[in-house]
Amino acid sequence: MSKYDVAVIGSGPGGYVAAIRCAQLGMKTAIIEKYNTLGGTCLNVGCIPSKALLDSSHHYEDAIKHFEEHGIEIPGEIKINFKKMIARKASVVEQTTKGIEFLMNKNKIDVFTGMGSFKDATHIEITGDKTKTIEAENIIIATGSKPSTLPFITLDKERVITSTEALKLTEIPKHMVVIGGGVIGLELGQVYRRLGAEVSVVEYMDRIIPTMDSAQSKELMKAMKKQGVKFFLSHRVSAVSRKGDEVMVTATDKKDKEIIFTGDYCLVSVGRKAYTDGLGADKAGVKITERGQVEVNDHLQTNISNIYAIGDVIKGPMLAHKASEEGTLVAEILAGQKPHINYNLIPGVVYTWPEVASVGKTEEQLKEANVEYKSGQFPMRALGRSRASGDTDGFVKILSDKKTDEVLGVHMVGARVADLIAEAVTAMEFRASAEDIARMSHAHPTYAEAVKEAALAATDDRALHI
Repeated sequence: MSKYDVAVIGSGPGGYVAAIRCAQLGMKTAIIEKYNTLGGTCLNVGCIPSKALLDSSHHYEDAIKHFEEHGIEIPGEIKINFKKMIARKASVVEQTTKGIEFLMNKNKIDVFTGMGSFKDATHIEITGDKTKTIEAENIIIATGSKPSTLPFITLDKERVITSTEALKLTEIPKHMVVIGGGVIGLELGQVYRRLGAEVSVVEYMDRIIPTMDSAQSKELMKAMKKQGVKFFLSHRVSAVSRKGDEVMVTATDKKDKEIIFTGDYCLVSVGRKAYTDGLGADKAGVKITERGQVEVNDHLQTNISNIYAIGDVIKGPMLAHKASEEGTLVAEILAGQKPHINYNLIPGVVYTWPEVASVGKTEEQLKEANVEYKSGQFPMRALGRSRASGDTDGFVKILSDKKTDEVLGVHMVGARVADLIAEAVTAMEFRASAEDIARMSHAHPTYAEAVKEAALAATDDRALHI
């Protein structure tokens, strides 16, 4: 029987990063993945393929809507080769997952393909082409999550689909009804809207992306409405049925009026839930919470001292980069180091266009906690770079403590804010004040100037360009 210092169950951004860091720190490491490719949800059916389709559809939309104003004339009709677009997405996924294979080999990590389940607290049975058992002194659970649904919805994965199926359709929908106005539904809804589908977003809450700052919700909805996406907020879905190629979604609005949405596809995008099916956690004595998550302490240690859990399978935001940070943290704890994660400073991003990015506290959270704060906001349309590129939607908002001026939250909507948010995270990690950011030189002309201007606005209303 093979023996290891550490065995990782799951090869997503949490699992594979944990394995690499353990190997770097001198531990004999194994990683177990039930699918034939490494990378988990993120690389195979999540972050990477969705961004590939977002970029491809963005290029198409630019070509049909914006090239002419830039003086670019294309003779003849611009057509979509959807099969080729999906094939490119698959190629990006393949390149990325093969990159993880390379990293496993480089770091001398043993890879086992098959379903990993506990026999006891130190032994894992791997069921694949052949069944084998390995022994590990320490085990990291990184089994991730899967799409959630509603109890009355039957997912046939043909017309009533999750994000997994939405990434590999063979045709462009005529009308896609999206249940849920969160990150995944909005991103995939925008992909298919750009390609010509009618898209209706049905959301139970009174705003989209409800966990982010309300100003971001309003700005993104305004931008996506201009793009032709239809929104139905405060609508409670009660039934989804299918007849042939037609899907009917029944919902009730806030006045208790019943509305039926009819489309050829229904994307159910109501969040994700921890995945522990087949793990056999009970055989190791590992506690699972009422929400189906693995229970951990502040060191991400389960109630069984040599077993840890990270990523989507535990509490907290279901974000790839959060899982990676946790994988690194556990590896370093096992090596006797004292790492830490500041969960308040893990950024959240929506990869629509305009992009949405956020870190720290929202205005709603600060009000609820009775924290006195200042707010500075700067519109993207006031930037020379935004006008030059034609991307004028959005803003940067900085919230700072009224007494100390320490930055408490930064919320952005606009072009490339998924990258810009890193400046805010860096500043907040070093507990910068709005004045500190305001006094830093930002290159001109860039989108980043909006961060400086928002900081100036938060510091005695000193913004220069509005």
